[in-house]
Amino acid sequence: MALGLTPEHSELAAAVRGWAQRHCPPEVVRDAAESADSGAARYRDALVSGLAEQGLFGLHLAEAEGGQGFGLPELAIAIEELGRALLPGAFVPTVLASAVLAQAHGAAPELLAKLADGTLTGAVCLATGLRGEPGRDGALTLSGEAGPVLAGSMADVIVAEVQTPQGAAWAVIDAADLRLTPVAGVDLTRPLARIEADGLHLPSDRLLAALDRITVTSLAATLLGAEACGIADWAVHTAAEYAKIRHQFGRPIGQFQGVKHRCARMLTRAELAAAAVWDAARVAGPEREFAAAVAAVVASDAAVDAVHDCIQTLGGIGYTWEHDAHLYYRRAMSLRALLGPSADQREQVAELAMTGAITAVRVELPEGDADFRASVRAELAEIGALSGAERTRRLAEAGWVTPHLARPWGRAATPLEQLVIDAEMRAAGIRAPALAIGAWVIPALIQYGTPEQQERFLPATLRGDYMWCQLFSEPGAGSDLAGLTTRAERVDGGWRITGQKIWTSLARQASWAICIARTDPAAPRHDGISYFLLDMHSPGVQVRPLREITGDAVFNEVFLDGVFVPDDCLVGEVSGGWKIARTTLANERVSLSQSWTFGSGVPELIEVAKAADRPPLADVGGLVSEGRAIDLLGLRATLKRVSGTEPGATGSVRKLLGMRHAQQVSELCWAMSGSGGALGASGGPAVGTDGQPNGAQWARQVLLTRALTIGGGTTDVQLNIIAERMLGLPRDPEPPAN
Repeated sequence: MALGLTPEHSELAAAVRGWAQRHCPPEVVRDAAESADSGAARYRDALVSGLAEQGLFGLHLAEAEGGQGFGLPELAIAIEELGRALLPGAFVPTVLASAVLAQAHGAAPELLAKLADGTLTGAVCLATGLRGEPGRDGALTLSGEAGPVLAGSMADVIVAEVQTPQGAAWAVIDAADLRLTPVAGVDLTRPLARIEADGLHLPSDRLLAALDRITVTSLAATLLGAEACGIADWAVHTAAEYAKIRHQFGRPIGQFQGVKHRCARMLTRAELAAAAVWDAARVAGPEREFAAAVAAVVASDAAVDAVHDCIQTLGGIGYTWEHDAHLYYRRAMSLRALLGPSADQREQVAELAMTGAITAVRVELPEGDADFRASVRAELAEIGALSGAERTRRLAEAGWVTPHLARPWGRAATPLEQLVIDAEMRAAGIRAPALAIGAWVIPALIQYGTPEQQERFLPATLRGDYMWCQLFSEPGAGSDLAGLTTRAERVDGGWRITGQKIWTSLARQASWAICIARTDPAAPRHDGISYFLLDMHSPGVQVRPLREITGDAVFNEVFLDGVFVPDDCLVGEVSGGWKIARTTLANERVSLSQSWTFGSGVPELIEVAKAADRPPLADVGGLVSEGRAIDLLGLRATLKRVSGTEPGATGSVRKLLGMRHAQQVSELCWAMSGSGGALGASGGPAVGTDGQPNGAQWARQVLLTRALTIGGGTTDVQLNIIAERMLGLPRDPEPPAN
């Protein structure tokens, strides 16, 4: 769940985490919570010097400003790690102040340098209340009060907004010239204060030109959001580790599905938060406002929810003063409150999206490796001059259909090369054959098939000559696939397969199927299964369309009545098919995680919201934020592969979240359709010719998307997988032997 993507980012995070473990152990945090004065003194006397020695105060500032010359992404990574340690004091307020000042023209370089080396402590007042009356030479006379200001009582300089007759202006004010009134905060480890001015003279050189509220609040959302990511990550791992060792009713509580699912959902929210904050830290210019607003919605809510669920998992111990969970909860609550009401943030996201501020999530390819790009372009130009079956044959033979696979079936392309190939194919107007389920079959045959099977099936599949279906699920074996009862019995020259399969896409169109059947009923459930290639035109194969709640018949039931499969269509060893099936399922889930919208995504949501009479902006903004973060998960997974970093939980998380997101989009669009949602559930555009949401279309989408959290592994099973494989929670008990 870390913000960083590259090995260099991982090294930075590890260095900051190591420093925090040495200099900010839990007892330092606890000391700050028990005594505000003691915490402030320790920060000034010990922590500031250590942070300065690490160069963390100026990580994001240019070298000419006394900084390290990196940027906001690197600062966000450091803040995330320090948030995980719940660093007390004024570090985040100080770097926020210097980040704001760095955006202002005319900010004194010596001021930035002193903030960068820890000589000065800064803070930013996000609240309004100060007023300024113009005087001579552009000076202002300040009055009024504002707050609360995070770490205001510890600050040497405070950046604040001042209302003048000409409009809002931002200024940097010496804290010693203000009346500072400490106020009790919900966060016990960082102080709050209200600021008051009464006839304070502010010279014109303390006014910050070219600085506006959007810039300040965007930076605040990004940096406070980074801290929220660290808190969420702490909560996820604290809950998961406790669930492994806490026993109740004779087993660890992490084995109970309710606890397991809670921890998995915590992880998914933390992943979304990391994606949103990373995006806000990396973008600049007009895109920053939208990205930061999304980060404010996703990250601060994720932190509050994660610690809430952590305390629930900890049980009674989590509710005690002695456990640190309440300190993290308090910090998360404080961040959420300082950024403003969640509903307001969601409405801001919706309004920005509806006015066109949202941009596509895309990979920006580096300019390097021009020779590779040129060679790809030249070879594709030759293929582009062909047409029809000849073009398809050349694409398949040259490995362009699945370039990530090893030769001769692909081109052994690296992740970056795959992106270049994809971009060049689109630029050349060349489309590879749609393999559908064949894309799941190919890796299994490459890994486990015989050379004869590969030569027989792979070229034709890559050309699109063979359409495949998958005979896996059964009426009594869906998510629990190892419970299948279809049997394969040995006969002369092969096998006779008998049983029933269900939920089979493309069964009426497919020429071949991958089929798993039980070849050894006496073996343990996973050990007696074999993997076959089955000719769908064989005698004994009967396909019946399966009508769904939409009235359509996309899926099918397939009945196998003694279907003969020759020995040369058995893949792998007899009764060794479970591991091959898992390879297929892994590719299926990757595919589903990359194509989850099924016609119900953010663009359609925005279109309907703009057409609706009274769109619920907070609800719209929440789904826009979530959709954006889900898209960013895909981008981050791609960039991690390109940089050589393991993608981790991203694929499983994206599939889980994306399917439910599509349902929620459909449900909200249907709700915005009003009485039109009672019309017959038929297809059509998102908005009708009358300019109103097309209720009939959205009624259909609600029905259609119900399948998304079932197919490819139900939500409940996916949560189990995430909890067990990503968080290491104990697996469910094995069912009793028959």
